[in-house]
Amino acid sequence: MTAVIERQSVETQAKKAKQASYVMQTASEEEKNHALLILADELEKNMAFLLKENEKDLDNGRAKGYDEAYMDRLKLDEERIKGFSEGLRQVSELEDPSGVTLEKWILDNGLEAEKVSVPLGVIGMIYEARPNVTADAAGLAIKSGNAIVLKGGSSAIHSNAAIARILREGLTHTKLPEEAVQFISSTDREAARELFTMKEHIDVLIPRGGGALIQAVVENATVPVLETGVGNCHLYIDENADADKALPILINAKTDRPAVCNAAETLLIHEKWLKKYKDVLNAAFNAHGIQVHGDETAVQHMDGAKKAEEKDWTDEYLSLDIAMKVVSGLDEAIGHINEYGTKHSEAIITEDEQTAEEFLNRVDAAAVYHNASTRFTDGSALGFGAEIGISTQKLHARGPMGLPALTTVKIKLRGNGQIR
Repeated sequence: MTAVIERQSVETQAKKAKQASYVMQTASEEEKNHALLILADELEKNMAFLLKENEKDLDNGRAKGYDEAYMDRLKLDEERIKGFSEGLRQVSELEDPSGVTLEKWILDNGLEAEKVSVPLGVIGMIYEARPNVTADAAGLAIKSGNAIVLKGGSSAIHSNAAIARILREGLTHTKLPEEAVQFISSTDREAARELFTMKEHIDVLIPRGGGALIQAVVENATVPVLETGVGNCHLYIDENADADKALPILINAKTDRPAVCNAAETLLIHEKWLKKYKDVLNAAFNAHGIQVHGDETAVQHMDGAKKAEEKDWTDEYLSLDIAMKVVSGLDEAIGHINEYGTKHSEAIITEDEQTAEEFLNRVDAAAVYHNASTRFTDGSALGFGAEIGISTQKLHARGPMGLPALTTVKIKLRGNGQIR
């Protein structure tokens, strides 16, 4: 198999996706589920090919000096390919979000009204680095009855093209249209800008990646945007935190996969707790190679800590660096989170239930945690199945966006001659 995909204009691909969407919206649940199982098998059958193509991207990344965190997001291995293949199988087992009757009522004139969920139509997906997004997004689009136009970053062009080619060829063995999955092979930025403005063919844009990408889409798109956000996630260790809980949660949130959006980036710590447990905290950070960028108090207490600058409170590290601020209590911690947080995921570690409840109620974020790692803000981890992104906005969808977020509503009205 070759990863070469015929290069077409963005407009041509968007038009093909639009036509395919009309077929997709009437596809049966059985047809969609069967297609997902076929695609999962095809991805695993072509694992050697995928790894070969991925190695081209990794070689380019090494030549360009990408950092370790970026290379981790870019890399495929057998386990990751099996993971997103299995993800497609899991999506096939989820309830179909389309065609669900949400509400029924009868008007005074006898007109029968029914509100039902329907596919959005054509999804435009713009993303960076992670090749698994190609398979995940296509799978969710298919299950929800949508067509999708994929525009991945240039750093993963070979991997994304290979996955897209397998998906499209797999669809030829199903009753669904091959054109329902479109992959823009051009790495020219103009191709992305064209996608931003294809309002007549694209129903919604979903950007997934770093802050610069998301901002570019939000500021320049004329197509409606379902905004996914960067994850400047905070973990607050309260005065009444149990050290035996706090340290494992903190280490997991920071080190399990530092390059993902639900990893902890800022540690807020009560001054009394730090005074009592600074030695064990230092030992834990030293053991895991965590570099602290702290305020004045943190620098005094933490081994090798660097003085934090303003960008340390605002930016994602996506590495084993962590910002650290010592606070006097809950109000100061919440104030800092609401000022610098990206409304993604925030956590408190405390044995005081009242303090925890106040934190959960007052912090403005899509997901808030008590005595648990922020790493659970993930579609599969929360039982939603695969996700197409994590929304930090408040309209239409918030948090991990699974299948229901890829539908809208239609009101069906049945009468017997009513006029107004």
